[in-house]
Amino acid sequence: MTVLFRDRRAAGVLLAREVKALGLEDPVVLALPRGGVPLGFEVAKALGARLDILLVRKIGAPGNKEYGIGALVDGASPQVVIDELAARMAGADKAYIDHEIGRQLDEIDRRRAAYRTGPPVSLKGRMVVVVDDGIATGGTARAALKALAKVGPRGIVLAVPLAPPDTLLSLRKLCDQVVCLASPDPFYSVGVHYGDFTQTQDAEVIALLEEARRWRQASPHADQARGGGK
Repeated sequence: MTVLFRDRRAAGVLLAREVKALGLEDPVVLALPRGGVPLGFEVAKALGARLDILLVRKIGAPGNKEYGIGALVDGASPQVVIDELAARMAGADKAYIDHEIGRQLDEIDRRRAAYRTGPPVSLKGRMVVVVDDGIATGGTARAALKALAKVGPRGIVLAVPLAPPDTLLSLRKLCDQVVCLASPDPFYSVGVHYGDFTQTQDAEVIALLEEARRWRQASPHADQARGGGK
């Protein structure tokens, strides 16, 4: 396999260059933790933009939590994406789904507290850039894009270093623009195209988010008046 990126930070620098060329107005960068945060940091730094995380929690079927019937996507107004057919076939009624939503909301709150992010930023009327370290099947990205569309952003950009051609094609329909640096075919996995694909640790996520907050607060264009925490 061809190594395309030295590590996540190097991929983030390259990705940031392409996203910056779009000339987006007042964007918010949402990184999917944990692997997407080093890249999202570089993109946000290049844009002078707010950096936040986007937590996506799978809603599993009764008796089989690994079989996803939907997803809960974090945000100032958390959104639920349910595959109605899969839910019916799995025997998941409204009471079960409501219970799972509550459970996953608690987990999102726990993770936000662990990452010390504060409350999520409001996305209504904003240009949103969703960043991850790569896409394979696209399940998480698909749920995230569908959910984000419900909160009324001005536009959504999906920015990733690499993804399979067929997955990329399906995701283009769910956002306004896609930035993807490479689309290998055949596509085996995300990690094989990185020289270093060591798992991103919580400590690195916390440190990058804190650094991003510091330089964002020091910026004359900081969006403190827009809500969503400081």
